Amino acid sequence: TWGCLSLSCSPLNMALGSGVFTGAQENVHWEVQRYDGWYNNLLYHTHGSAGSKLLRLLPANYADSVYQPLQEPHVPNARQLSNVAARGDSGKASSRNRTVLGVFFGYHVLSEILAVENPGCPAQFINIRIPMGDPIFDPDNAGDVVLPFQRSKWAVETGLSPNNPREQINMVTGWLDGSAIYGPSHSWSDALRSFSGGKLASGSDESFPKQTVGGNFMWKALDPSTGQGGPQGIYEFGNARGNENLFLQAESIVWFRYHNHWASKLAQQNPSWSDEDVFQHARKWVVATYQNIVLYEWLPTFLQKTIPSYAGYKQHVDPSISTEFLAAMGHSLATMVPPGVYRRNKSCHFQEVLNQDDSKSPAFRLCNSYWCRKNPNLQTAQDVDDLLLGMSSQIAEREDNVVVEDLRDYWYGPLKYSRTDYVASYIQRGRDLGLSTYTKAQELFDLMPATNWSFFPALSPSHSQLVLQNVAALYNNDISKLELLPGGMLESNGDPGDLFSAIILDQFTRLRDGDRFWFENTKNRLFTDAEIKEIRKTTFHDVLVNVTYAEPSSLCLPVDRDHCLQPQQLTTEQLAKCTPMTVLDYFEGSGAGFGLILVALCCFPLGLHWSLLPLFICSLLKCGCCAKSPWGLTMPGMEAETQINLIYLQLHPDKIIKVLDSRRAVLRSISLKNQTQVDMVLSINKGNKALLLKIPKEYDLVLLFNGEAERSDFVRMLTNYLETNGLSLNVSDMTERSLLKRAVTKEQRKQILETFFRHLYAQVLDINKSDAGDLNFETSLTAKESLKCELSRTEFAESLGLKPQSMFVESMFSLADKDGNGYISFREFLDILVVFMKGSPEEKSKLMFTMYDVDGNKFLSKEEFFRMMRSFIEISNNCLSGDQMGQGIESMFQASGFQDKEELTWEDFHYMLRDHDSELRFTQLCIKGQHGVAQRAKKLCPLAGACPRPAGSVLLLHAVFPTLLLPTRTLGLGRCPIRMRGERDGKWATFRQPHLYTEAQRTKYQRSKVYQKIQQFKRFIENYRRHIACVVLFSAITAGVFAERAYYYAFASPATGIADTTYVGIVISRGAAASISFMYSYILLTMCRNLITFLRETFLNRYIPFDAAVDFHRWLAMAALIFSILHTGGHVVNVYIFSVSPLSILSCLFSNVFMDDGSQMPEKYYWWFFETVPGMTGVLLLVILAVMYVFASHYFRRISFRGFWITHHLYVLLYIMVIVHGSYGLVQQPRFHIYFIIPALIYGADKLVSLSRKKLEMSVLKAELLPSGVTYLKFQRPQDFDYKSGQWVRIACLSLGTNEYHPFTLTSAPHEDTLSLHIRAAGPWTTRLRELYSPEIVAEIGRYPKLYLDGPFGEGHQEWNKFEVSVLVGGGIGVTPFASILKDLVFKSSVSSKMPCKKIYFIWVTRTQRQFEWLADIIREVEENDQHDLVSVHIYITQLAEKFDLRTTMLYICERHFQKVLNRSLFTGLRSITHFGRPPFVPFFKSLQEVHRQVWKIGVFSCGPPGMTKNVEQACQQINKLDQTYFVHHYENF
Repeated sequence: TWGCLSLSCSPLNMALGSGVFTGAQENVHWEVQRYDGWYNNLLYHTHGSAGSKLLRLLPANYADSVYQPLQEPHVPNARQLSNVAARGDSGKASSRNRTVLGVFFGYHVLSEILAVENPGCPAQFINIRIPMGDPIFDPDNAGDVVLPFQRSKWAVETGLSPNNPREQINMVTGWLDGSAIYGPSHSWSDALRSFSGGKLASGSDESFPKQTVGGNFMWKALDPSTGQGGPQGIYEFGNARGNENLFLQAESIVWFRYHNHWASKLAQQNPSWSDEDVFQHARKWVVATYQNIVLYEWLPTFLQKTIPSYAGYKQHVDPSISTEFLAAMGHSLATMVPPGVYRRNKSCHFQEVLNQDDSKSPAFRLCNSYWCRKNPNLQTAQDVDDLLLGMSSQIAEREDNVVVEDLRDYWYGPLKYSRTDYVASYIQRGRDLGLSTYTKAQELFDLMPATNWSFFPALSPSHSQLVLQNVAALYNNDISKLELLPGGMLESNGDPGDLFSAIILDQFTRLRDGDRFWFENTKNRLFTDAEIKEIRKTTFHDVLVNVTYAEPSSLCLPVDRDHCLQPQQLTTEQLAKCTPMTVLDYFEGSGAGFGLILVALCCFPLGLHWSLLPLFICSLLKCGCCAKSPWGLTMPGMEAETQINLIYLQLHPDKIIKVLDSRRAVLRSISLKNQTQVDMVLSINKGNKALLLKIPKEYDLVLLFNGEAERSDFVRMLTNYLETNGLSLNVSDMTERSLLKRAVTKEQRKQILETFFRHLYAQVLDINKSDAGDLNFETSLTAKESLKCELSRTEFAESLGLKPQSMFVESMFSLADKDGNGYISFREFLDILVVFMKGSPEEKSKLMFTMYDVDGNKFLSKEEFFRMMRSFIEISNNCLSGDQMGQGIESMFQASGFQDKEELTWEDFHYMLRDHDSELRFTQLCIKGQHGVAQRAKKLCPLAGACPRPAGSVLLLHAVFPTLLLPTRTLGLGRCPIRMRGERDGKWATFRQPHLYTEAQRTKYQRSKVYQKIQQFKRFIENYRRHIACVVLFSAITAGVFAERAYYYAFASPATGIADTTYVGIVISRGAAASISFMYSYILLTMCRNLITFLRETFLNRYIPFDAAVDFHRWLAMAALIFSILHTGGHVVNVYIFSVSPLSILSCLFSNVFMDDGSQMPEKYYWWFFETVPGMTGVLLLVILAVMYVFASHYFRRISFRGFWITHHLYVLLYIMVIVHGSYGLVQQPRFHIYFIIPALIYGADKLVSLSRKKLEMSVLKAELLPSGVTYLKFQRPQDFDYKSGQWVRIACLSLGTNEYHPFTLTSAPHEDTLSLHIRAAGPWTTRLRELYSPEIVAEIGRYPKLYLDGPFGEGHQEWNKFEVSVLVGGGIGVTPFASILKDLVFKSSVSSKMPCKKIYFIWVTRTQRQFEWLADIIREVEENDQHDLVSVHIYITQLAEKFDLRTTMLYICERHFQKVLNRSLFTGLRSITHFGRPPFVPFFKSLQEVHRQVWKIGVFSCGPPGMTKNVEQACQQINKLDQTYFVHHYENF
């Protein structure tokens, strides 16, 4: 029996010298059997091969007859069935004295021919639901415990129909060919070999195989008792699961040793043999010995049946492993497995084992021996031998239905569960395989059928009646539903039952008869008859004698003798306790890091915006501190404000201390003229570096020096300075903290002034205290400081929005400062404010008269009148010459009849203003105040928010009462009726701001609001139908590619099953990936400037708005950014799910990256982000996108165009990263090229065209630096350079040290022989360009630096001539395209060229007319050449709108008089009308509808700041609500 493992004690090594190897010692002369089992059967090549399908003895029994397994309620719960049918006490010995060594040899044989544990792809689960209250798996009565069970790998061509049900795959060869020793493939065998002496590779101890390393074929499941994983302690065998437990591992070591034993002997006898010769000879003999032991020694003992005699090779016998065999063999072995295993030495001494808790037990505990790494009891070869000896002496468990708890409750678990139920898992495996029922299997083998449940007691009288009743109840007492495995379990009694025995014997018989390489087949010429006889004599006893230190007698004694018998049959109570089940959390410890990465990805653009960009911009602008000034007395210090700045102090002899910044610009001036003493406070701690100068009636100055010595030098210097000027110095000291707390900062001073102005308004105007703020609401200290506050000249000038040295400020300040102390008190300011706010026209004119009557003689001389006018005209930046001013004054005197007078009385002065009494009545003093007053002012004027406002937090009184501004028809965009109490009559008067062009109005029928909305929508569709069509088409394509990929992965995804793992993440990420692939590819077309310029002249321009290419580029970029964020979000979900998914699932999803080796532990989140090509490139792409999008924002383009230009060229790296990102094919094969190739080719060709032009240098013919930072460049026109007015070019200047190109609109006309540009210095590049063309630099280098030209390129402004009436609106430098248009228009008119355009209205909006005097010259040229009144020019000066007070009222009066007398503007010298304020676009457009009733469509072209173009757009939309002429708006922003 397998009690002593032998039928004969004749050792095999005695045959080594018998001479039976003659003829086989020189080379391999037989057909070597393939490792993978292919071509064993030359007719059916795949029979028995690794990866072949399992054989079905019976039809598949699936729920849908195709692949869906039977599950509850059609079959019982697997765990319940296990509890009912397999639970029982351990400690019952085998009725046939079968040994534990024979049981685990059987498991080795099973692993030799069958492996179906590998999970299939896509991963499918038939999980085992645990009943509530299960004492092992659900001790807490949760009721939600589910043990995962993953289905086996199947042939993909099966499971498609009932005629082709699913068939599983055997991952090893189905032959007894030593695949558990040598591996099921040639590569596997090579990995096991040492390639030296024909041996298998060993470790440091030749008795053990080498330990595995990561990434090979061996299974590396976690140790369920310790949680330990990894390759350490895992030996390399031909069987991937050879390390499943210590006892199977020992069996595998036996055969490893046995091969090397044969190799050593053969190499010793045949020294001339090569490694391959030795290896193949040894392999042949080992495999033959293994076949003999399995079929003729182990199997008869296991089945207690006689094996049929070998009748030769039968080619038509199918040797494939059957699914039924798996169930029969698996349970038959499991029922004999004991809870523990003894070990002994060759002297029959049974040894204790050391447990994990350092306690000792009589035997190894099975449940704590799964996938054990480096067991302390098995460190040497002798330890393994002792284990084998112990197994050979230990009797197995009884052959019945009972399975020990070590398998049934504590088998190593799958996925994150450390334990599972072996029996329940085998039941589920049978359902996965589609095993038929027990009764049908009986019919197949012609066994007596079971017609009722009483059949089992007849076969197995030892069965408890209760077990049968419970099993029958689970199957509803219907024995026809009884499954194969439970039925076979119930009939086991001492031996495998009749059915299982028949299945097992059938399988091994077919295996033998169908094996062409079977050792008894003489036709394969593997062995001679004599060799076959020797092999037949070899037993497992012989094998053990050759590979262990045991003596033959110690293994060969009969089991019925009292020698080496086991002490007792082991029970669970005698052994160490099983480690309970644990549940792994794959994401444990990863939450914080994962969250930080998400926060970093989200906040990177913001961090880039606020931290990195200033440094980058600083480097781009080449920031640096100015050199120390050589003039004046300077002393470096620090000004005590919210931030510390480097400053210089200048001590002037006229009792003035000036504070300069690092560039020597004056920050503030401190006057000491009205003081006799200066207070100074010094710090006495922290290095004694701080110094405080108390400045009465102003904010203080805090200086922080580099050291006490430097401060002492300054104090000594300041003391000498004060003594020289007759001032004393009072010095005190305190701690630095107290010093800073005592200092009055600029912000504190500002708050005091705000309180000052707020309560000043409350007393002058009829404003409720709740609106102006009650003094009682202020703290007592604040109230006291506010009432005692006095304004300096600088603060007074700032309140008027003027410069301190202004003549108007000087005159007004002198008038208000009644006590002459150099400051204006609260009462002094109040007195003058009352006159301006509530005084009559006579009082106001008298005030003005008094202000400029310098000598106080009650007369205003012409010189004083000239001085007054000069102070008025300061607001226009002194644009008039002295002659023009004198001419204007003489005309005013002549018009009033005072041409013979040299001096004017007040009556004469007031008479000159007789026609402007109303203007004077509503004139106020323009004063800055607190922002909060503006909020309260909205209660008084609902439209105050729409009224003109100065920049920043400044509030003008006219912002509170906007309709009380200068009452000219040119001001305001809306009307705000304001009621104000008259001073004399006490009545309320209502005023409305008039409209422009009101003479053409007529009565119209007012449509309903709904109709206007409909009309507005219709006009919008009509105006933007091309844009809408393109956006809709592009959006539809984008949505289409998104939907196609999303649908594919949601419903038609490949067999990896990724959609089942991460449905939402993969759908979003793949759909978004397709969309951004399309967008990032075709966004290139929007930058093909040459192609766009060409196409816009074709018929396609009627269907595609080529002028909107840049806007479309921005829209595409923002849409691509949104989809990029979606793509990233999808992958964030994916990474999280992949980080918590076991390796068995990941190996299906990413078969080219992961191999399922049983370890189950997935890669951490950071591996996906930073250690994979898609992850790293994805993060880099996010960084690149963040940089590009941040620098492409309007704000950063304005402050650093070079930064935008450099970062936007990262698009090359972007596309490279996108290609690399997708080329790895982690989820799908690369698809980016599908979208990218065509746009890339077009873009490349367009860039080549531009590069061909960029090689030509343009000689600059003239350069002139114009006011307001405008640089005028005139350069040669290239040959064949054709362009249209309104088009633009890109220029580069290599002399600036960079090759970046910048776009500028041509200001020359197409008929001119040269090209010209007007470039405003608004950034680093344009500023450096202006410096480069300055006369000094040009004189130094001796010539004008040359330019490179690229263009021309088209834009919407060149469409001006396609409208009968066009409106051109230019703001700031945005007037440049209209300069070319106006000149072109006049030229075409002069040569009688036919044009659709009959009238052009040009609106020039500028802060001051001095900003763009060069345009005034062009307009003057247009006015002189415009013989047909084609152009109507209106100039709006917005700076005056912010300063409408008494001064600007007088200026307006002079302007109107100047135009009336000389037909010229006082400001521009043009015939064009000059208006003060912002254009009233809505009234203006309405009047155009009336003036040009016959025109169906009017083109509006605007260029300038976004705020202006937005107002034009809103006006067009509002006007287009009416069912009249509609306005088509084209705009460009700068």
